[in-house]
Amino acid sequence: MSIHPRLHAITERIRQRSAPRRQSYLDAIAAVPRDAARRHLSCGNLAHGFAASAAETKARLQGGATPNLGIISAYNDMLSAHQPFEGYPALIRTTANAAGATAQVAGGVPAMCDGITQGRAGMELSLFSRDVIAQATAVSLSHAMFDSTVYLGVCDKIVPGMLIGALSFGHLPAVFVPAGPMPSGISNQAKAKVRERYAAGQASKAELLAAEAASYHAPGTCTFYGTANSNQLLLEAMGLMLPGAAFVNPGTPLREALTRAATLRAIEISTLGQDYRPLGLLVDERAIVNAIIVLLATGGSTNHSIHWVAVARAAGIVIDWDDIHDLSEITPLLVRMYPNGDADVNRFETAGGIGFVIRELLDAGLLHADARTVFGASLREHARKPYVDDGGRLHWADAPAASSDRDVLRSVAEAFEPHGGLRLVQGNLGRALVKIAALKPEQRRIRAPAVVLHDQHELARRHSAGTLPQDFIAVLRFQGPHANGMPELHSLTPLLGHLQNQGRRVALVTDGRLSGASGKTLSAIHLTPEAARGGLLAKVHEGDSVLLDAEAGVLSLEVDAATLAARAPVQRPPGGCDVGRRLFGHSRAQALDAEHGALSISLDPDDCSSDADALRTPAQGC
Repeated sequence: MSIHPRLHAITERIRQRSAPRRQSYLDAIAAVPRDAARRHLSCGNLAHGFAASAAETKARLQGGATPNLGIISAYNDMLSAHQPFEGYPALIRTTANAAGATAQVAGGVPAMCDGITQGRAGMELSLFSRDVIAQATAVSLSHAMFDSTVYLGVCDKIVPGMLIGALSFGHLPAVFVPAGPMPSGISNQAKAKVRERYAAGQASKAELLAAEAASYHAPGTCTFYGTANSNQLLLEAMGLMLPGAAFVNPGTPLREALTRAATLRAIEISTLGQDYRPLGLLVDERAIVNAIIVLLATGGSTNHSIHWVAVARAAGIVIDWDDIHDLSEITPLLVRMYPNGDADVNRFETAGGIGFVIRELLDAGLLHADARTVFGASLREHARKPYVDDGGRLHWADAPAASSDRDVLRSVAEAFEPHGGLRLVQGNLGRALVKIAALKPEQRRIRAPAVVLHDQHELARRHSAGTLPQDFIAVLRFQGPHANGMPELHSLTPLLGHLQNQGRRVALVTDGRLSGASGKTLSAIHLTPEAARGGLLAKVHEGDSVLLDAEAGVLSLEVDAATLAARAPVQRPPGGCDVGRRLFGHSRAQALDAEHGALSISLDPDDCSSDADALRTPAQGC
């Protein structure tokens, strides 16, 4: 199947726009010699690097002729998604040793859970934790001991942060190894209904906790299709993990077999292997576009309209929301997972999974089949599902020809919608994104008075006081990267959903973020420019008429220009400095806007010290 002409045109537009940055990035990769970096360490350097290793490992590391894998782990045993990683390093080391190679844990990265910090002060650290993870990844790889890398991470900011950090060492190959989703518990719909009843004062806290505990009940990733599980599908689309690895449950023979196979593949593609595949060459314009297409085709998390902009910049590639919007126009919606439907990721996997999605999109010319991956000759080899035979040996079979559950997964010919799940809206208020995958056509347009908020919890207080209009648009401002670190605002969604269920017309406009699990209510999010940086959002008054039309792509404050010019912008209310927030003041001050990835770190290829070339030059080794 030939490539869709608009897909080709959009990709070419990105390639041309990115050419200078991309070339600088590729030049930096090319400057690093392709050999065992530890050969250039002094004897003292090298001795430090293997001092704690077993004798056989020391001998191999001293010889420098066998690959050494660097493991970057987000393990902690508090978070269900990362708890399964506890035993992975031992399994990877054993597998590598049996193959004549070695493996070391290069370092760990923080892994915070937005599900725990939702609505709390700690959420103001969440977005910038991505950049901390990127830095921690780079620090972990700074010892020049490694010939290939393995990444153990799953959740919201962890995978984008690891990928950004890994791309700063783009000469090294990289394989991402997931932990898999927990088995299905109480349905997401049942949980959401209890949340909405609790937000309306109709359910007790004990009832709410029982529902939450029945949903989040075991090791593994949460089963709704939020940012964590979107991460996994984007990595699959980019070919940075083994085919079909994303949604295999923890603690199963298939999960272990995939981890062993990922280890062996990381060895084969290492700088010392026979099939060298550096990460920085794999993550090109085609890979980034493939990731966005799969995000749109599956109705994935809105957070990736920020994260994958940042990931692309880390590889010298410049994308923006116009690219995402234009790709959405040609991408059919093939999947309905909660919050965009009734199913969880386990049901999606059973219906056919990511292999089915990739095959359908490839056949429709909506993915770059020639994009290089960590496995096989092309992305076509990722349109498969893994399984183990009776002897525990790993195999792959072609993705099923038809979905076994058309309520969850459909072919391109029978798509749920002809267009993808995200839309760009713009007008005098600025530019924002709307997730429409979970919205009925009649819910995609509203004109209503503004209810102006500076705190997400204020909406519940006003509801309890009975001061909310029948229909309204909640305008929540000073929630952008510069104002307070752009926390997710998931605490708003149960109440808005409850009001919508009553037949009221409601919507949200904000310069903040929503959870990847959100989408039931019409919401224009990530509004740029944000209120704290001169956005018109700071001039909205209570009762102003606002038009939000996701189908037409319009977001407009319907107040005449003369009146707006006479208004003084509201000043940002004082922010908190407790529980770690003061440590991120520098990040808030220098953060880019959401459309530029909300980055608080520099990814400019020219922003390097004068010693950068010297650091890449081989020195006399031991």
